[in-house]
Amino acid sequence: MKTIGLLGGMSWESTTLYYRLLNEGVKAALGGLHSADILMHSVDFAVIAELQNANQWEEAGTLLAKAAKGLERAGADFMLIGTNTMHIVAPQIADAIRIPLLHIADATADAIKPKGIKKVGLLATRFTMEKDFYKGHLQDHHGIETIVPDAEDRTTVHRIIYEELCLGHLSSQSRDTYVQIIDKLAQAGAECIILGCTEIGLLVDERHTTVPLLDTASLHAEAAVKLATAQI
Repeated sequence: MKTIGLLGGMSWESTTLYYRLLNEGVKAALGGLHSADILMHSVDFAVIAELQNANQWEEAGTLLAKAAKGLERAGADFMLIGTNTMHIVAPQIADAIRIPLLHIADATADAIKPKGIKKVGLLATRFTMEKDFYKGHLQDHHGIETIVPDAEDRTTVHRIIYEELCLGHLSSQSRDTYVQIIDKLAQAGAECIILGCTEIGLLVDERHTTVPLLDTASLHAEAAVKLATAQI
C-alpha cells in the first residue's frame, strides 16, 4: 500500500472527515484489519486564514510547501491538500516535492465527466468562487464550465464557511440558505453542484435537495484510496 501524505488542518473539521473516509475506503478495498497508511501535517488554520485575508498567497504556499517536503521526507508516496481553497498554491507545492500531488479538481472532474455534464455550479469560499485557479482548472483541463452564485450569495456562502462550518457549528437555517442558493444555480443551468469547500458536505447532502451534489472531500479521498491501493 502507498503512503498518503495529507496536508490538513484547513480546517481540522474537514480533516477529521478525510481521515475517516481514507480509512473506510482502504478497509472497503482491502478488507480485514486494513486501514490507510497516512502521514499528516495539520497546520494552524488561524495562520493560514490570516494569510488568505491579507492576500499573501505566496507566503501561505511557502508554509504548506515546507510541510509537504517534510511529509515527503517522512515517506509519503503522494500528496493531498485537504482543502479546495489552498489549491490556489498547488503549483507552488507541486514544484517543491518530487512525489505526485493529487489535485482535488481532477478528482472532482473524474466524477463529473462520465455523467456527460458540461455545466456545474460551485459553492465554496469566496477565494475559490471568485479566483480562476479552480474554475479555470476545470475548464482548461476537463472542458467543464463553472457558474457561481451572485455577489450577495457568495458573501453568505463564505461567511457560513468561516464563521460556522470551520468551527463545527451546523445550523438548519444555514442549511436552508445553502439549499436556496443551490436551487438558484440549478435554475441558471447548473446540472450539478460542486460542494467546493471540504466543510460544506458536513452541512448539506443529497437528502436536502433534488439537485445532484458532488462532495469534493469524499471524491478526493476516494481517488486517494484508489491510488494508495492500486496493484495490491
